[in-house]
Amino acid sequence: MKIIDLRKMSLEKLNVKEVELREEVSKLSFQHKIRPLENTSRLSYLRKDIARINTLRTQLSL
Repeated sequence: MKIIDLRKMSLEKLNVKEVELREEVSKLSFQHKIRPLENTSRLSYLRKDIARINTLRTQLSL
């Protein structure tokens, strides 16, 4: 997800999106522990999206 798309979202939508991404990360990491994932880079993309949301939330609160 691009930062431009995230900036268009409201604070409530950002919070919901972060929860969804965190759930997806936990599901994928659990699946990866059971058997190797086909696309392991998906985990890092999701973590970076969560970091983008946190950065944007910090910028909005200043």
